[in-house]
Amino acid sequence: MNIALDMMGGDFAPEETVKGVQQYLAGSKSPAILFLLGDEQILNPLLHQHNIPPTSIKIIHAPQVIGMHEHPTKALKEKQQSSIAVGFHLLATGKADAFISAGNTGAMLVGSVYSIKTMAGIHRPTISTIIPRENGTTGLLLDVGANADCKPENLNQFGLLGSLYAQTILGIDNPRVGLINIGEEEGKGNLLAQAAYPLLKANTQINFIGNVEGRDVFLDKADVMVCEGFTGNIILKLAESLFEITKRQDVHNEYFERFNFEDYGGTPVLGVSKPVIIGHGISHAKAFRNMITLAQKMIETNLMGKMKASFEGN
Repeated sequence: MNIALDMMGGDFAPEETVKGVQQYLAGSKSPAILFLLGDEQILNPLLHQHNIPPTSIKIIHAPQVIGMHEHPTKALKEKQQSSIAVGFHLLATGKADAFISAGNTGAMLVGSVYSIKTMAGIHRPTISTIIPRENGTTGLLLDVGANADCKPENLNQFGLLGSLYAQTILGIDNPRVGLINIGEEEGKGNLLAQAAYPLLKANTQINFIGNVEGRDVFLDKADVMVCEGFTGNIILKLAESLFEITKRQDVHNEYFERFNFEDYGGTPVLGVSKPVIIGHGISHAKAFRNMITLAQKMIETNLMGKMKASFEGN
């Protein structure tokens, strides 16, 4: 199993990325082989400093970096030797089984769609986030930013993708799927929600329970919550702000500690043919360790194969 990791992506790369690799290798009983993508002149001293065993890694020289504010499509085209472009090349050619980066999110989404392609039958890939619930369990919210505008059939597909992820990765049996809306009753909401509801209700591959409201997001009402990326991103950023406020005010609360995104690593791009995981730009070592662990679990559980099978003939 080979996992490619962009060592140069993120505000605190490459030092925090190297620390994340160290933590992963130290804590894994059967670690994957890690392809470390970046400038080898910068990486080698850091890897030596943190005692990274050479038997578990392979450095792949990628001297260019796509900046956070560069145009994704233009940057991927012009910077063929960037760590992100090299990562997608390894993934597309089968040399890597998964790719991780906390770099330019747009470039990661563009690369996911155009380098490794969307699964047959899926109209648009989506990204999700883990939602910590008051009772100690976790839920899944999607989309959280990849698709600001959606069609009803997109939300229906997100429901199935999220359900498969919740079942396979989060270990939730028969996950309950809810549609984010402004009321519980069928027929509520804007045109998108009204049109998506009957599609989700008729989808025999999911356990659709109806509408869920904003007050239900952090409660144990639905395991998978579906919305378009505009609404989902607002909920995600609101949740992040709650954690930041508790840190600034030195509030120690077990529940709000679970809002720390680093505990979950990053978000996978669901609906593309191979595992791609996007990290937060401010990721530290813990987040990188957890992203690598998540990529390994996605490969070991054959999540992408399960998703492909569910959409065959759609």
